[in-house]
Amino acid sequence: QVTLVESGGGLVQPGGSLRLSCTTSTANLDNYEVGWFRQAPGKTREYVSCIDDASLKYAGDMGGRFTISRDSGKNTVYLQMNGLRPEDTAVYFCAAVQATNGCSGYARNYVFWGQGTQVTVGS
Repeated sequence: QVTLVESGGGLVQPGGSLRLSCTTSTANLDNYEVGWFRQAPGKTREYVSCIDDASLKYAGDMGGRFTISRDSGKNTVYLQMNGLRPEDTAVYFCAAVQATNGCSGYARNYVFWGQGTQVTVGS
């Protein structure tokens, strides 16, 4: 069982930045594909980004503002978010699955999920 813990959310003004972290003490994340998803009130869960051993992937144009990365020494995957907009307000979740053929943006492909961290963009 992989227990994922997200942190780093909060309230930020439009145009600001946050760095979300996803870590676990129950597995080596280097052996997993890790994705970030988000869910705004009244909306379905939305893919944001994912990382595997060979690539970084982003939904749509999110790669222009968001950066996913991995720190193996800290067993942590990060999501750096810059230029935040009110429409980025959501609960952000990280998810993991044991490495297969490359990470995807399909939530159903992930087995383990964190509890989420709230990101609110507003003045």
